Amino acid sequence: MSRILIVEDESIIRSALRRLLEKNGYEVSDAGSVAEACGDFSLDSFDLIITDLRLPGAPGTDLIGLAGSVPVLIMTSYASLRSAVDAMKLGAVDYIAKPFDHDEMLKTVAATLSQPRTASENEIGGSTSGKAPEQTRIIGSCKSMQELYRRIGKVARTDATVLILGESGTGKELAARAIHEQSNRANRPMVCVNCAAIPETLIESELFGHEKGAFTGATSGRSGLIEAADGGTLFLDEIGELPLEAQARLLRFLQEGEIRRVGAVQPLKVDVRLIAATHRDLKTRARSGQFREDLYYRLYVMELRMPPLRTREDDILELAEAFLSKQAEKMRCESLNFSPEALELLRSYHWPGNVRELENAIERAVILADGRQITPDLLGLELEQQSLADIESQYAQRHRLPPVDSDASSGARTDLSLDDYFQRFVLENQDQMSETELAKTLGISRKSLWERRQKLGIPRKPKG
Repeated sequence: MSRILIVEDESIIRSALRRLLEKNGYEVSDAGSVAEACGDFSLDSFDLIITDLRLPGAPGTDLIGLAGSVPVLIMTSYASLRSAVDAMKLGAVDYIAKPFDHDEMLKTVAATLSQPRTASENEIGGSTSGKAPEQTRIIGSCKSMQELYRRIGKVARTDATVLILGESGTGKELAARAIHEQSNRANRPMVCVNCAAIPETLIESELFGHEKGAFTGATSGRSGLIEAADGGTLFLDEIGELPLEAQARLLRFLQEGEIRRVGAVQPLKVDVRLIAATHRDLKTRARSGQFREDLYYRLYVMELRMPPLRTREDDILELAEAFLSKQAEKMRCESLNFSPEALELLRSYHWPGNVRELENAIERAVILADGRQITPDLLGLELEQQSLADIESQYAQRHRLPPVDSDASSGARTDLSLDDYFQRFVLENQDQMSETELAKTLGISRKSLWERRQKLGIPRKPKG
């Protein structure tokens, strides 16, 4: 029978979780703080410790270092998911959001207990810092990002090949770094290669290395980037641009765990975890012969999809504030803030370049700012322009506007202009619909919705 320790300061949650686990055959003890857990129990006598992140006194993450090889499962509220990701970088085996589903908790506990114990990160000389370097942090707490964090945490503990899909600028390399930093390879190198940036004639030599005399100009032997990542992680960005010849070599590396330098006879064994990323549809490219189908299925072990910024409405301002703070500090500016109009523009813009475009826009604004406020003109965003005829046609198709001459004698106003209709629709529906839903229903982009609000003087209803 597996022994589990619950560390939770809220007695109701602690008692409910204890009953759930005991009902399912586990031997359970509990404590209300880290100090109480350490004083009353020998932590290494348990098979699993489940702890709240925030406790009176020391935080629950302190148990990770104190518990040795005993896995620690972190409980946290949805508002603290980024803290939970930090906890996993410290060595937590997993995290679960409160309020949790009973079945989800039981599945997580069973999965954790089924894994063999390994030495903790502190015991093997790993990093003891709970904070990742600033450039590797992923910012965002919307639903799609919560799911992404969960998947990263799950796959990081394995050596499975990962394929990260997403538009340019969505943060695919940040996700790859998060996987590496949460894995047992975190102490080893992570080598990042942009396949689109290396000339086709050099890509095989760069990746696999070459022997002296292998080709004209090869005056000495050289190890490749895969060898440089031995024991660690290789990140191949834009893998869809890899030439077919290099794809064949990469397939052998994935199948056999070995590489052969260009011009070499004997293969070399390497221990490298592969993470690949692309903005292309590899399945379609495989069908058309532009990408090896067998390599595609080798890569397609675990897939992560990076959500585009335009679908992360709740994260846009959080990202913007983080980038503004970063750039202001970098350029030694006085405290800067966004004007209300700039905030509205940030919410409404379509962001075809995603997070990268947002960061670049804010860097530009900070450089150009004369005062303490960032205004829309400083951001330099090119708004989409739609003709009045196009918008009117879309309105008519979606809402079947009444004809001008229908029932004119009734006194009802049926000859609404486009602006009249827009104003009426927005005012009647903005309490029940988000900006995204309003724009979608009207058949226009959020940028166009914002522009017409500005033109007609219809303020956006404040949240809360």
